Amino acid sequence: MRTETVRAARTDDADRRGGWTPDVDARLAALESPVRDVLGPALEALSDAERITIVPDAHYPFHPSSGMVTDPAVVGAIVARLEERTDAEIAIAGATDDRIDFDRTAAYLGYPALLERFDADCVDLADESRTGGLSGVEDEPVALSIPARLAEDAVVVVPSLRPTADGPVAGAMRTLAGLVDCDAGADRAPVAVTRSIEPTVAVLDATVAYGGDPVAANALFAGSAPAVDAVATSLLGRSLEADPALSTTRRTDDPVAVEGAGIDVDRLRERIGDGDLPPADDPHPAVTTAYRVYAAVAGDAVPPQLEGGR
Repeated sequence: MRTETVRAARTDDADRRGGWTPDVDARLAALESPVRDVLGPALEALSDAERITIVPDAHYPFHPSSGMVTDPAVVGAIVARLEERTDAEIAIAGATDDRIDFDRTAAYLGYPALLERFDADCVDLADESRTGGLSGVEDEPVALSIPARLAEDAVVVVPSLRPTADGPVAGAMRTLAGLVDCDAGADRAPVAVTRSIEPTVAVLDATVAYGGDPVAANALFAGSAPAVDAVATSLLGRSLEADPALSTTRRTDDPVAVEGAGIDVDRLRERIGDGDLPPADDPHPAVTTAYRVYAAVAGDAVPPQLEGGR
């Protein structure tokens, strides 16, 4: 039996009195210390990297307060820490799909404005060259077409804490798999992709979790992609054995030790629900109204699911 360790840190903002903090600078300041804590062991592996590509969960421009996407402030805090400790060229990566251009998603989520603070760029992997690869899952070969940047760079994947439409956790492995063309099915692709790319570290953004409703979980977790996904699965009340990607990648009876002051995993699990995903194109009227008010005050654009279009 092998125990893996996942580092955890609380992300409470002492100045926050409930609700979402729209000020990205305030969120960055509150995240500086917890990001430093969870990234500690990974920095040694990243210190000599020439290029680092950060892959957030940016599949669609849900507002970050929904828990459905990675908070860009978490990514910004990671970039800030990497710039302090490495000389690497840093990029934030996503990919255009059949629903929406990545550049549009990134703009709605605020990445271009955020990255003006740093020496980092947003890149659309759909425009990048690709390299062929071969991975194995349960002794069967799986052919991959991998964006060259992911194949060559040190990769940091930053999933949000939410389920997929099919039920299992979205997680680090599935976040990566969404960017790679693979001839395997949905159960095997996350395994094949993660084994081929081998991210240096996964950082789970549990500042806000989605488990039927958004919940301020106020936590970050970092470790290997399978171990972080195991923690995320537990927090969402899912079964590790019922997730084919996790049961294939790691022995489900191998424990994961969560280390971090002030983190009570059992209490978090009780607070986070286990409901379905919100509809992408049919938000509750209260959500539409609230976001339009927020956008007017903060100067943000209104994302497409609230425009009455896509």
